[in-house]
Formats: sequence, C-alpha cells, structure tokens
Amino acid sequence: MAASSNYSILFLIVALLSFSSISTSNAARSLMQLPNLPTIPSLPQPTMPQFPNIPNLPTTLPPLPNMPSLPILSLSSISTSNAARSLMQLPNLPTIPSLPQPTMPQLPNIPNLPTTMPPMPAIPNMPSLPNIPTIPTLSPPPSN
Repeated sequence: MAASSNYSILFLIVALLSFSSISTSNAARSLMQLPNLPTIPSLPQPTMPQFPNIPNLPTTLPPLPNMPSLPILSLSSISTSNAARSLMQLPNLPTIPSLPQPTMPQLPNIPNLPTTMPPMPAIPNMPSLPNIPTIPTLSPPPSN
C-alpha cells in the first residue's frame, strides 16, 4: 500500500512539472506555422425567372344595379278564391288547460341568530421564560 502511494505522489510531481514547462509562446508559434486553410469556392447564384406582371386592380368599384321595387300586396288585391279564403281563416290554436295549483306545506320558523358575539374571555398571562445560562467559552471577549 505504501509503495502505490509513493508512485502516485511521484506521478503527480512529474505531471505538474511537465505542465509547468509548457510555454505559451511555443504553442502560439506552432499554431502560426500551420498552412493556410483552403478557401471555400463561391457557388454560382441561381437565376430566378422573372415573375409575370400583375395588372393593376381598380381602386373603385362600379355602382350596383338598382333593384326593382316589389309591389306591396294589400288584402283588397288578393283574390277571394277558396284557397285564399282558407289561408285567411286559420283555425284557432288550442288553449293550454289550467292545472290545479299544488298546496305546499308551511316552512318551519327559523329562530333568529344573535348578530353580536359575546365578549372573549381574557387571555391569562403567560409565565416568563427562564434565563438560559451562557457558556463562558462562547461569550464574546470583554471590550476592555
């Protein structure tokens, strides 16, 4: 067990020394010496066909045609044929028969509830809490 902990401590020391020896200027210099990346060739832009011209719509609507007025029918203009008479003399509608009114029992009287509440009894005095002694080691030091 002691040997494995010695090797782990040795590994940790070697790792720290190797990371601390990396120089950022060497890393930056090696990055600057990379060859330039190839550029992306530009693709040709597709050509869209021209849209057909939309004709201008009129901004005002033509006036609506006048509606012919309908003749007003009067009872004197209706011919007094048998069909017209049967339409004018509709039978009377039947009446709804009256039902007897049910008698309901009387509701019991509800007693009146008081609107004021009786006074609350006085709350008895609570005993005071006893003083808890303090531990001298946790008290703040004297200010002298």
